[in-house]
Amino acid sequence: MVVEKFIQDALILWATINPIGTLALFAGLTAELTPEQRRGTALKATLYSAAILVGSIIIGQTLLATIGIQLVSLQVAGGIILFLFGLQMIFGTAGPTSKQAEAGHDLAVFPLAVPMIASPGAIMATIVLTDYHIYSIPTQLGTGLIMLVILTVTYGFMRGATPILRFIGKNGAAIQVRVMGMILAALSVEFILGALGLAQWAGGAF
Repeated sequence: MVVEKFIQDALILWATINPIGTLALFAGLTAELTPEQRRGTALKATLYSAAILVGSIIIGQTLLATIGIQLVSLQVAGGIILFLFGLQMIFGTAGPTSKQAEAGHDLAVFPLAVPMIASPGAIMATIVLTDYHIYSIPTQLGTGLIMLVILTVTYGFMRGATPILRFIGKNGAAIQVRVMGMILAALSVEFILGALGLAQWAGGAF
């Protein structure tokens, strides 16, 4: 059961963090930078994203409890967001691949860390997947470790953006993104059904 959860977590986090989409965006935005600048941008974007997502795991659920939002509600909302995100990936509109950095802003912050890597879907997923009412601390740590591994892979992709894109080609990257979108859409439905089942169980318990 734990192994199945970790596999599902990995698929969801891979799809929402979207290393391939980040690779394509990074390659386009940093084409005119020097190799040293590209390495620095990749590292900063990864660290910023890790800080945001780890912060979501640590304080996200507590913050929601403070303002009176139940996690079941968040899980349904998160499932809907993940489903829409999956549809965007399938139909080729996921990820701000055509956005340029705002004047005076670091590319590592916008649009790489936010909204590409630490996307709204990724933030929502990290909170729901580490629900401390359901999962033990070791399980939460396992999910957090999976997230960090995917971020490390994302960093590796950005470091090797040029040769990787040359190898798989634009069509290969597009196919991978759409397949992950279909998987994410299916998993998001399971998310919603699971939340509705939990809500029904809780209602029948009182």
